[in-house]
Amino acid sequence: MSAQRVLVFVALHEHALQRQYVACSLWLDYPEDRAHANLRSALWRIHRTGLRLVRADAASIWLDDTVLVDLREAEALARRVIDPGTALDDLDGDLLHGDLLPDWYDDWLVFPRERYRQLRLHALESLCERLTQAGRLDAALQAGLGAVASEPLRETAHRAVIRAHLAEGNTVEAIRQFELCERLLREQLGVRPSERMVRLMRDVRAPVTVR
Repeated sequence: MSAQRVLVFVALHEHALQRQYVACSLWLDYPEDRAHANLRSALWRIHRTGLRLVRADAASIWLDDTVLVDLREAEALARRVIDPGTALDDLDGDLLHGDLLPDWYDDWLVFPRERYRQLRLHALESLCERLTQAGRLDAALQAGLGAVASEPLRETAHRAVIRAHLAEGNTVEAIRQFELCERLLREQLGVRPSERMVRLMRDVRAPVTVR
């Protein structure tokens, strides 16, 4: 596991890192000499695999140039999705489902995980909206529901799904999605849907009451 943590930590940075920074970040609660010993042991385990993954010298550690990081690919895809100039046929939304190492609990992962999470959710919502406008409603719903599944309290994701349902002519599904959002916000946060959500539902023939 220590070798995995070193590999991931280095892969999350796009430049060489000082050995002391890596050691003291990964073994924060250890004495400095022990942290460096742990780092040397982890590097030895990585090199023992026979794969060129991490390079190191006396001062620095960096990812080998031949290693591809799927997180970088997912981030690049998310930015292309958000860019309205990117053709929809060039986008594969499957890469955007799933958070960064969700079952790891290291403190140094909190910021990169949340940064990618926000980028990914914005991309899924944008993809849902763009696919809805293009009439590709099944794919639009998959993207929108992926965003809702990742963050059920995110109203913008619910709105994207509702627009896709309305574009498909599924008024009942749109109302059901609204009611789900309204209930989650009320029960979990004690708030009501925003005015933007209410305005969106005013176009639906069936009466909608915000409790």
